[in-house]
Amino acid sequence: MFATLEIVDLLEKSDEISQFILKSDMMDDYINAKAQLENDEKAKQLISRFNKVKEEYEEVQRFGRYHPDYNQIMKDIRATKREMDINDSVANYKIAERNLQELLDEISQILAFSVSDKIKVPTDGALLKDGGCSCGSGSSGCGCRAS
Repeated sequence: MFATLEIVDLLEKSDEISQFILKSDMMDDYINAKAQLENDEKAKQLISRFNKVKEEYEEVQRFGRYHPDYNQIMKDIRATKREMDINDSVANYKIAERNLQELLDEISQILAFSVSDKIKVPTDGALLKDGGCSCGSGSSGCGCRAS
């Protein structure tokens, strides 16, 4: 019975933490940046174009530098990614996402280390290591995919 009450108390405390996060400035910034991105037609076009070039890039990667279009695709992928990344809506979204992820990482680390310093906790946006927010990468968890 006591363990059940402890679990209920822990769940209530975790609810309080999640409410704090949901009401935070970082969450507001993230929601606003996501809405800006979703309403920016130019950003959606850039993301869509990047996705198309990325598909070509993945095809070329199967053969590596022996593929006849290797050099052109490598130039195209870098150019389209750069163009997408410098778009204000995409850049703002990436910053807001990274800031929110850092907050979540820090909270996770504090919670885990309060139990034991041996617990492994993903940090530095380990889920985002694939080059930022995965903008245009087609990742199912990415909120900035172009429709």
